[in-house]
Amino acid sequence: MPGRTGGTGHRDIAEEALMGIDDKADNKAEELKGKGKAKVGDATDDRDLEAEGRAEQAKGSLKQAGEKVKDAFKG
Repeated sequence: MPGRTGGTGHRDIAEEALMGIDDKADNKAEELKGKGKAKVGDATDDRDLEAEGRAEQAKGSLKQAGEKVKDAFKG
């Protein structure tokens, strides 16, 4: 199936790869943000902040795992 450029679809593949990189970066940032919140919560004995951070960290990790699965199927 030709890409939007009317060619072989290389542009679509490149755009998809860039979107995948953006998604991975966003997921890693979410994980690191959560890790930071969890550490601050732990240091300040703020259990709610710590729990929120751990949840964000887990969410980012789960999204990263999903990206790896998608990559595996792309070949």
